[in-house]
Amino acid sequence: MKCSWREGNRIQLLENGDNYYPALWDAIAHAQQRVILETFIWYEDDVGRQLHQALLRAAQRGINIEVLLDGYGSPDLSESFVNELTAAGVIFRYYDPGPRLLGMRTNLFRRMHRKIVVIDNTVAFIGGINYSAEHVTSYGPEAKQDYAVRVEGPVVLDMLQFELENLPDSAPVKRWWRRRRHRPEENRKPGEAQALFVWRDNDDHRDDIERHYLKMLANARREVIIANAYFFPGYRLLHAMRSAARRGVTVKLIVQGEPDMPIVKVGAELLYNYLLKGGVQVYEYRRRPLHGKVALMDDHWATVGSSNLDPLSLSLNLEANLIIHDRAFNQALRDKLQALIDHDSVRVNESMAPKQSWWNLGKSVVVFHFLRHFPAMVGWLPAHTPRLAQVDPPVQPEIETQDRTDTSHSEVKP
Repeated sequence: MKCSWREGNRIQLLENGDNYYPALWDAIAHAQQRVILETFIWYEDDVGRQLHQALLRAAQRGINIEVLLDGYGSPDLSESFVNELTAAGVIFRYYDPGPRLLGMRTNLFRRMHRKIVVIDNTVAFIGGINYSAEHVTSYGPEAKQDYAVRVEGPVVLDMLQFELENLPDSAPVKRWWRRRRHRPEENRKPGEAQALFVWRDNDDHRDDIERHYLKMLANARREVIIANAYFFPGYRLLHAMRSAARRGVTVKLIVQGEPDMPIVKVGAELLYNYLLKGGVQVYEYRRRPLHGKVALMDDHWATVGSSNLDPLSLSLNLEANLIIHDRAFNQALRDKLQALIDHDSVRVNESMAPKQSWWNLGKSVVVFHFLRHFPAMVGWLPAHTPRLAQVDPPVQPEIETQDRTDTSHSEVKP
């Protein structure tokens, strides 16, 4: 499958779960035929139960519903929670679940990290927001800052086709000798309300999302803003950011200043000197953890999706982004990101970067060699065909079955 730029879409930016969840619950409530939902994390908390009820009500009125959860990101849903959905007819699958070792999840690599919902062939959602209470601002200081998109129009058909082709019963067998690299799809007639669905897999589309970032940086003329939660990209992307800045483009990077995992900030800090010396403006967002995966360029290009700019997203995980060419959307996203910079971020200067020393120089050399060669190194990791585990509907208790049989027999006249 290869997607093309689609015109005539209606594209809405949704910030945090406060905007995202009500829009999704409403769309599910108005579904006519089908709901397909993929996510990395679904917790059994207030938000998770709201999603559960929205899907359950839709299934009970005859809507076909398929759910795919990642086996690493969502391992703890209770049996009763899932059974209530499957009993109502929901097809419920886990992507590559794995057994725990001493209570620890071991299936870390090659995860299904996409966050997509397709409803009928009319509306779809895509972004970085999972289903948990920590995506709502009322959660408190640890609430995640994130973004998603609601889209209607022709690009929804591409997203639906992608989902249907990747269902377990219809996915084609992939062969290593058939793998090929796809060039970023050219937007030959730039206009408004245009969208392109792109994804990353471990077959024919291994670096599609990264290549769109690289092309965007090469084409930038005035401004680039990248907000990315887990920033530790490959050398090519770092070099492209510096190259854009050195030719006069204002390149702004927003990373986590209050990370949900401390190692995230440690990794990003190792890149500060390289970026600052190249003219890139780096900002640490410090109000709460940043979970967004968004970027914009000049006054028309933007992307929102699930892909971080780190080794897992760029080289291992299954990801999906929407590339958008629309001035109104670009401005809406710029307003949101500039507000983060102006009110809740600290600009990084050389005094905040790791001090120059032989030790730090040595670490930087190791880091950059790692980033340069990581995509090739990934091929050494154990790879296998992911197992999709479908949850069977609960079996009716034997006593209920016997009661129905006895009632049936009692109604037969002698």
